[in-house]
Amino acid sequence: MTTVIVALVSRGSGWQMQALSPEGQPVAEPEFVPDPATLGRLESDDVRWLWDTTEPIYAPLLPTGFRPLRCHDVTLTERILLGREGHYGAPAAAAAVHARVNGLAVPPDPASGTPVGHPTLFGPASPSSVDALSALATAYRDQVARIGDNRPLKLLVAAESAAALAAVEMGWLGLPLRADVLDRILTDALGPRPTAGTRPARLAELADQIVDAFGTPLNPDSPVELKAAFQRLGFDIESTRSWVIKDIDHPAVAPVLAYKELSRLFTANGWNWLAEWVRDGRFHAGYVPGGVVSGRWAARGGGALQIPKLVRQAVIADPGYTFVVADAAQLEPRVLAAISRDPVLQAVSQQNDLYTALADDGFGGDRAHAKVAMLGAMYGATSGEAGRLLGTLRRRYPVAMACVEDAARQGELGGTVQSVLGRTSPPPGPAWWDQLQAGSLPEATAAQEQRARQIARSWGRFTRNFVVQGSAADWAGVWLSGLRRDLRRVPGAELVFFQHDELVVHTPIGTAEQVGELTIAAAESARRLVFPGSTAATPVRPVVVDCYADAK
Repeated sequence: MTTVIVALVSRGSGWQMQALSPEGQPVAEPEFVPDPATLGRLESDDVRWLWDTTEPIYAPLLPTGFRPLRCHDVTLTERILLGREGHYGAPAAAAAVHARVNGLAVPPDPASGTPVGHPTLFGPASPSSVDALSALATAYRDQVARIGDNRPLKLLVAAESAAALAAVEMGWLGLPLRADVLDRILTDALGPRPTAGTRPARLAELADQIVDAFGTPLNPDSPVELKAAFQRLGFDIESTRSWVIKDIDHPAVAPVLAYKELSRLFTANGWNWLAEWVRDGRFHAGYVPGGVVSGRWAARGGGALQIPKLVRQAVIADPGYTFVVADAAQLEPRVLAAISRDPVLQAVSQQNDLYTALADDGFGGDRAHAKVAMLGAMYGATSGEAGRLLGTLRRRYPVAMACVEDAARQGELGGTVQSVLGRTSPPPGPAWWDQLQAGSLPEATAAQEQRARQIARSWGRFTRNFVVQGSAADWAGVWLSGLRRDLRRVPGAELVFFQHDELVVHTPIGTAEQVGELTIAAAESARRLVFPGSTAATPVRPVVVDCYADAK
């Protein structure tokens, strides 16, 4: 059956739509649809919905029961294509694509929250004041032509658009969270809820202990004052981060560390957070697919991707339901095995615990050393213990190490790299080039030369990790989109949370086993699609729990 593209824009009290061919040519006249039920009746496996940006048009339709299987998000697709073409960060909405195609002045993208398809988007900023549907069709035709027969890129674009659907659905559904349980957790940890502008009782106690330990008044919320207090005692520290001060031998350290931990809980997930983000027993966050340059998701408010374990204790399934929590085990080193095609590392990736297998293969059974070395290789830690251990990796897995080191060299030269499906890293900016050039001139000072080397190595670490992290995001996006599709045949199953390499499904207890099997099958399908021909494994481990904190 031939896929039908249905272009859709918001128009007053309804929607304007037009059927297009798979190549983007109109096959019917535009039609105004006042009733969302009509859109629901059009939905089928043969339809791919076309719109500028998913959230503004899909979010209002969700309460009506409209659930599209597939879509093409012009803005998300354009961002990927612009990055590949060396125009990272240029306007990406349909109006901008239409303008570039027709040689017109390119309008800026609409501000977040502006309804896409609103007439002002195609008003004075666009000399032709083109109709939103026409611009959408033009943008789609142009993108189809630029993607061409690039199979990995087609997969990336499809997964990115499906991720946009999932993100809107998860924000609307929300993650089950018991407000009464979280209130009790906060009270146990911090004391009773304080009045506005005051510290909770436990933080106030710790603040007093910190002042007593230093013997001088200070505000423990001020890193500047804390740093100065430690320096007055003779501790030459560059910051007051927990990992910096934890080994200092002084009675102030313990209360400072405790204060930092509880202060994060109070500010990030305290009572104000509870009131703002949790309603009707669900945590409703805003998710941003592809919000990080590597393709990872970001969050728009609520700290959705950083839910601490203490707060997870309040994430409890509804009566009659349970959670299936699935995460990809040690994903990034397995992805390195897949993209590099290193034969030895691919074989090691077949083991359940990759780091133990690495240890047995080349580190004398020392798992800790194997893990430090592999993470150092992927993140560019070439000094200290990680640097000392890199030699073993180079001897045992030369193809994999060449993969990341080649990517690092590209970055050090100011070049770009790509993920396995073709997402391209951003280039360094003008300031980077200016500093690099300043350090390369014959009259450069020693400080300028050192700075040039530092920024080159830093960008090399970024590109080194981009090829791995970006490819892991490619795999995760395909995994997510495949599972979202498969869950449609499980009554009551809800995809309610996703971060990097972990997803959470809220499902009736009787379907938990089926959902767990679907997470595994979708992961294997993603492996075959994203890494065709590779023997590297990307296993997932679903667990069934009633409380999210029990998953790990």
